[in-house]
Amino acid sequence: MTSAGAHIIDGKAFAAGLRERIKVAVPAFVTQAGRAPGLAVVLVGEDPASQVYVASKHKATLAAGMESFEHRLPADTLQEDLIALVQQLNADETVDGILVQLPLPKHLDEKAVVMAIDPNKDVDGLHVINAGRLANGEEALTPCTPLGSLMLLKDTLGDLSGLDAVVVGRSILVGKPMAQLLLGENCTVTMAHSRTRNLPDVVRRADIVVAAVGRAEMVKGDWLKDGAVVIDVGINRLDPEPGKDRGRLVGDVATAEALDHVRAITPVPGGVGPMTIAVLLRNTLVAASARAGLAKPGGF
Repeated sequence: MTSAGAHIIDGKAFAAGLRERIKVAVPAFVTQAGRAPGLAVVLVGEDPASQVYVASKHKATLAAGMESFEHRLPADTLQEDLIALVQQLNADETVDGILVQLPLPKHLDEKAVVMAIDPNKDVDGLHVINAGRLANGEEALTPCTPLGSLMLLKDTLGDLSGLDAVVVGRSILVGKPMAQLLLGENCTVTMAHSRTRNLPDVVRRADIVVAAVGRAEMVKGDWLKDGAVVIDVGINRLDPEPGKDRGRLVGDVATAEALDHVRAITPVPGGVGPMTIAVLLRNTLVAASARAGLAKPGGF
């Protein structure tokens, strides 16, 4: 396949459409539940990237017609104080989703904090109960990035049943839930990672490649089967070129090379990234509906 035939998957446009569908669905929830869905975001410390993410989530939540509750805590917050806030949000009937912005300062135990969140409000999908529900094929709150990636795959390919999929990366945030989602769509799934033997050969047999390993342009163009569809989850900043302040953002796939082989690929930036906040809103609406005893909104 030539680069002229490769389709660039526009995650930004798909995410905008998803956010619009959520915005349209929220008033029906308000009518039935008597309140808007509520998302609480907890930010500890002043990490610049986290501050940008939290501001974006706040803006998107309000734009969707939902309640946004922000809790900003100092970097030296004690573990017990953070857990106490999470427990307070668990008990708050106006809060349907709880997201603790990661990473946390080094002295805090991220796993313990995530485990303190009510699984039915765990809109990041990281609690072991949600991971277990997903593995069992049950209804679960699913991490936003893999669920957004699956939406892009289904929009591009339609039915995924029977396709060979390789997930490169085994994190609990992306790789492992991505593999479970693909199994749920009846794909034949291989989980690969940086220590997989003959990794190029493993990737080369895949109809679907999800790259989430965190290494800039690790997956080369000649690793890819002609006609494959590639979801590039990675976001890496290269060293600045001479005379420039900041380096380019690239994914885990060498996109320029990949275009000569693939049927479709997500760009970096503008591919998977915009899906994350849109799916967070989706998860909040789904959690709110479940908590209110309402049917899951159609189309989500």
